[in-house]
Amino acid sequence: MKSKKTLKDIWYQVPVEYYQEGVKHSKLQKIWHGGKLRNCLELLKTTQWNTLLDVGCASGYFISKVRDNFPERKYVGIDVYEKAIIYGKKTYQGIDFKVAGADKLPFKNNSFDLVLFYETIEHVKDPEKCLIEIKRVLNPKGHLILAMDSGNFLFRIIWFIWERTYGRVWQGAHLHPFYHKNLEKLINDVGFKINKKMFTHLGMEVVFVLSK
Repeated sequence: MKSKKTLKDIWYQVPVEYYQEGVKHSKLQKIWHGGKLRNCLELLKTTQWNTLLDVGCASGYFISKVRDNFPERKYVGIDVYEKAIIYGKKTYQGIDFKVAGADKLPFKNNSFDLVLFYETIEHVKDPEKCLIEIKRVLNPKGHLILAMDSGNFLFRIIWFIWERTYGRVWQGAHLHPFYHKNLEKLINDVGFKINKKMFTHLGMEVVFVLSK
C-alpha cells in the first residue's frame, strides 16, 4: 500500500478541468465519456429517485450532465480533490459539492435514493470500506450504479498505451485494477444485490446496478 502522501500526489496530478477539456479536444475521450454518460442516462430513466450522490465526482463534469437531463432533483457530489471541488462550486449550479472521501461519507444513514460510483473504485485505498459506506447512506429502496473498466485484455492493452502517452497524468492511479469477476465477488461480500450487470465500450467497461 502506498503512503498517504503518495496517494495524494497521484490524485492531484490530474488537472481540475481534465474531463471538460478532454471531451472537447480528444476524440477518444469524447467517445469514452460520451458513451458512459448515455448509458447512465438510460439507466436513470428506468429508476425511481429524487436524491443523487456522485462519489468521486472530480470537478463535476459527469454529475452536471446528469443534472442537465434531470433538473428537478437534488444533487450532491463528493471528492477528495479539493481544487476540483472548488472548480465545481464555481462552475455548476444546483449541485452541492463537498470535499470528502468515499471511505467516510459525511451523511446520515439512508440519505440517498441513488448513488453513482463511476470509475472511482479502482482509485481508492480501501474499496470494501467505500462500498460499506455507500451501502450505509443508500436508502432501503435505493440503487447504486457502479462502473469501472472490466479489466479485459483489450482494455489492458489500451490502458498500457494511454498511460504512457496522452494519459500520463493517470500513471499509478489505478490502485486496484479489478477484473470484473473480482469486483463482483467484492460486491457480493459486502452484501449488495446485483440487479443488472452489463458490458459497454466493446466490453472494456462493466456496469453494475445494485441494491441493498
